[in-house]
Amino acid sequence: MEVSAKEINVYLEVGKKRSFAGAIEWPGWCRSGHDEASALEALLAYAPHYASALRLTGLEFQIPVDVPSFNVIERLAGDTTTDFGSPGKPPSSDTRPVDDAELQRFQKILEACWHAFDSAASAATGKELRKGPRGGGRDLESIIAHVLEAEIAYLGRIGWQFKQVKDADPNEEFGQVRKMVMESLAASARGEVPAVGPRGGVRWAARYFVRRVAWHVLDHAWEIEDRIL
Repeated sequence: MEVSAKEINVYLEVGKKRSFAGAIEWPGWCRSGHDEASALEALLAYAPHYASALRLTGLEFQIPVDVPSFNVIERLAGDTTTDFGSPGKPPSSDTRPVDDAELQRFQKILEACWHAFDSAASAATGKELRKGPRGGGRDLESIIAHVLEAEIAYLGRIGWQFKQVKDADPNEEFGQVRKMVMESLAASARGEVPAVGPRGGVRWAARYFVRRVAWHVLDHAWEIEDRIL
């Protein structure tokens, strides 16, 4: 893995109890802390994990050497979603259009994130996950179901729908949902998805859609890796 002193543009989403730091050009590389400083420290700490996830993509990701390598270009006011534990504010740069080259790059990143999650889940199969400080925390099956449900919900934010079938094979549903994620991303990037839904709801832009899907998948991949016994 290469180490770089080159500045990396990041944004901060600052809530009352929790803050998130996310890399502008690297969807999925986003971590939280109780304040701005700890969020940036967490982002730095997980850079090797992100590099590992992208290792087969051919993308030139370089691990920053320290927190001063981050260039904070935007601060967003967080809300209850932020404090609950999810980034919920798109940086202003996410409104930029997505050309064909960037679309292919985003698709590579999403595929890498899914591969990282699948690998973590496979490694944890049949093993116990460490409980939280109060004995809580989802088991592996629940994490997998949660990630699938979240991706289905994210599809709705870009104007696509997927209806789950009772007792369906989760692996088959994951495959179908991921295919729809790629299709909806491409449609959005090409300007084929109206910015506002039929009921007036504002849809996510393509860049933010990738950012949220990639963050959520990696967040739980890393949760599994960190909790496995």
